[in-house]
Amino acid sequence: MAAPLDDAALDTIFRTARSFNHYTDQPVGEDQLHAIWELMKWGPTSVNQLPARLVWCTSDEAKQTLAAAASGSNGPKILAAPVSVVIGMDVNFHEYLPELFPHVDAKAWFDGNSELREASAFRNSTLQGAYFIIAARALGLDVGPMSGFDAGLVDKAFFADAPGVRTNFIATLGYGDPASVHERSPRPAFDKFNRIA
Repeated sequence: MAAPLDDAALDTIFRTARSFNHYTDQPVGEDQLHAIWELMKWGPTSVNQLPARLVWCTSDEAKQTLAAAASGSNGPKILAAPVSVVIGMDVNFHEYLPELFPHVDAKAWFDGNSELREASAFRNSTLQGAYFIIAARALGLDVGPMSGFDAGLVDKAFFADAPGVRTNFIATLGYGDPASVHERSPRPAFDKFNRIA
């Protein structure tokens, strides 16, 4: 059995971690993007389907394209961040199951059932998006997840060559500027939203 993480690690990942809209000028290297994937890929998904498809926008051109599809103040946030990330979901993930889950014919469970694939791709790519956030924080980076964007425009710009892939959400990535965050919003105690049956 694994030992519990110490308080410093738990603070880094959860308790003192924040969602950031503004970042310092410290760059994020491509090796760090690979390191995030190498951690997040181990997070569990149903039958190891791994439906998330990530586009790491590091160039000015890619960030400009993504910012043009964002709403409100999200565009400037995307442009200012060292990296912006599109977390997509592949509704044809089942095509990879013979490789990713070779124990049984899991592909057959999803063949011909687009509704099941859609629901599963959304659920499990969202999980992977959470693993992305945790992995980035564990590696000393900060994240600003967001949902204010035109998904159709993002899909057209970044997934035109993969019609089965659609955008789930987007995020900025870098070293957060602590001076830019406001007071933390409340987090309720257990009894507020939980019950033990």
